[in-house]
Amino acid sequence: MTNTENTQAPSANRQIARAAGTVMVAMVFSQLVGLLAKTLTARAFGTGLESDAFLAANRFSEIIFNLVAGGALGSAFIPTFTGMLVKEKRQDAWRLASSIANLVVLILTLVALFSAIFAPWIVHNILARGFDAEKVALTVQLLRIQLPSAVIFGLSGLLMGILNAHQSFLLPALAPALYQLSWVFGALMLAPRYGVQGMSWSIVVGASLHLLVQIPALFRLPERRYQFSLGLKIPAVREVGRLMAPRLLGVAVVQLNFLLNTNLASLMPQGSYTGISLAFPVMLMPEIAIAQSIAIAALPTFSAQVARGRKDHMRTSLAASLRGALLLAIPASLGLILLRQPLVALLYQRGEFGPESTAIVAWALLWYAAGLVGHSVVEIISRAFYALHDTKTPVVIGIITMGLNLVLSLLFTRLFVMIGWMPHGGLALANSLATFLEMIGLLVLMRRRLEGLDEKHIWQGGLQAGVGAAAMGAVLWGWISLSADWSVLVVVSGGLALGVAAYALLLAVQRTPELGALWGIIKRRVARKA
Repeated sequence: MTNTENTQAPSANRQIARAAGTVMVAMVFSQLVGLLAKTLTARAFGTGLESDAFLAANRFSEIIFNLVAGGALGSAFIPTFTGMLVKEKRQDAWRLASSIANLVVLILTLVALFSAIFAPWIVHNILARGFDAEKVALTVQLLRIQLPSAVIFGLSGLLMGILNAHQSFLLPALAPALYQLSWVFGALMLAPRYGVQGMSWSIVVGASLHLLVQIPALFRLPERRYQFSLGLKIPAVREVGRLMAPRLLGVAVVQLNFLLNTNLASLMPQGSYTGISLAFPVMLMPEIAIAQSIAIAALPTFSAQVARGRKDHMRTSLAASLRGALLLAIPASLGLILLRQPLVALLYQRGEFGPESTAIVAWALLWYAAGLVGHSVVEIISRAFYALHDTKTPVVIGIITMGLNLVLSLLFTRLFVMIGWMPHGGLALANSLATFLEMIGLLVLMRRRLEGLDEKHIWQGGLQAGVGAAAMGAVLWGWISLSADWSVLVVVSGGLALGVAAYALLLAVQRTPELGALWGIIKRRVARKA
């Protein structure tokens, strides 16, 4: 192996780390804005009829986006598009991008039209079987308002894939923040005047901003061109379709898992539906910032390594990515569990959202937070399968997981009722346990595909994270006991500061390489500015 080949894998790891850092900062900002949006929405509508209807309608437009143009398209398009760029086939790559863009707009427009026509059936049979007639009617109205956002998000999702394949991550990562800012505008300006219908129109405006913010980066790409063609006879278009078909089923499985939970929650006491709908995004905040930022940054690099036939480099990059995810996800999971009550109160408790609503959401967050590590690892390991042009394996594991989630949901909700606990917590626990088992299955299969995963390096990082998180948990436990009667802002902010300091100190004591590398980057940037 030449010196150049020896340095390619570490260089790829640094590239992933730099890109992941950029995406992570943008996503943290987006999540903060998103929290503000959810907080203002909770203040305006609480956990009642309008809140349930709005969240259910919004969920459907997001499902369409994820099925056709979100994760499904990205996982099929980026490896194929990146492979063409690596082989210097730029004209063919842009012909592929044009064809996929035209197909996305056509398909999503048809889906939106049929969804608008059959909206009552969709709400009653798919989104929330337990809604009464009044709530169904309102959900149908809001769903029809929000449907155009699915088409706009579809085109925007493809643009994200094009930019990421060119190692351009900043503007695509900022796009969700623009969407969330529109949600904030809707809660502050439209909801007081137009009610929950105004909030739904803000979703459409936000989707448009999600697309428009990425346009400047598109114009800077080399040799870009657009062709008005569906490209059904182009082999690369068929390859994207071949890869996308099982991935569509996989995304459908994920969405069905959540729909299973929401449908069961709609049959439970008032507020259960909103409880899991608000708790799950709080758990997703660190998952998005940690795992999705790493996965988004890693997929183009994984795809390029596969295109060059260097699976050994991919194995090294995947191990480094998984280790990094564990170092961040393990303490985040424990922090969410311990700070769940004051955190939910800080985020949502105002206006119509009182202490009882806080207890409902915090209860679900407890059990969702336990699954953060599983969700994070699945997010990254799935991207590795997509880079290998294998979208079938994650689907098979996902289908098995879905069946398991159904059984566990019914089992745990009944168990929780017998104990006297709020049953919607059982739905969250079932999701977390099923995701953990999905993680195990994918890791075992990927280990076979790559003939190893550098397990010692990964588990060493997990052990160091566990030791640090244990110390952090002890500090947080003492802090929460001490500050029980203080304002939730002080409890959460103080807990975050103390928890991060304790965890970083334990990582430093264990001489964790990633902490040293981060400190080196900070010192170099400070020196350059000086």
